[in-house]
Amino acid sequence: MGLKGGPTQDEVMTVSLAKLGIRPGDRVADIGCGTGKIAVAVSETAERVYAIDRRPEAVAYARAEAARAGRGNIEFFEGDAVDVLADIGRLDAAFVGGSRRLPEVLGLLADQVRGKIVVNAVMVGTLYEAIASMQRLGIFVEAVHLQVSRSAGIAGGVMFKPINPVYIVVGGAGCS
Repeated sequence: MGLKGGPTQDEVMTVSLAKLGIRPGDRVADIGCGTGKIAVAVSETAERVYAIDRRPEAVAYARAEAARAGRGNIEFFEGDAVDVLADIGRLDAAFVGGSRRLPEVLGLLADQVRGKIVVNAVMVGTLYEAIASMQRLGIFVEAVHLQVSRSAGIAGGVMFKPINPVYIVVGGAGCS
């Protein structure tokens, strides 16, 4: 079964996770968890992961991926991130892969997250919204444009096929 909007490409995930800087014992939110790929990867280090998606099919898919990976430290929430985040409390880091109500989500995370907040954006509008919101909140650190291309065969040779670019927007407490 495929899931619209995912999964996050391995190379993008690697850079995003490096920017998050997850440490043992951390409590991390994966907002717009989609396929659960980020939540599962983060759960290897973090003590607790809160995977949130408004789509029931995404939560079911992510839950199955976590079970396949043998990860019992991921808690799944189906619903709007703004509503769910209110009950989670302090976090050490947050990954945002969905853009619904992004300014409100970032406003909540700015108060809840002690470490880094990473937003992945494929649309320029989402990129702008993430940067503008983080700047307004005084938490903007940087934005990274990541373009990945993979090798593919052509006429007995090798070419590179580009994958859609991704923007990684990083914010964090006390980073203004």
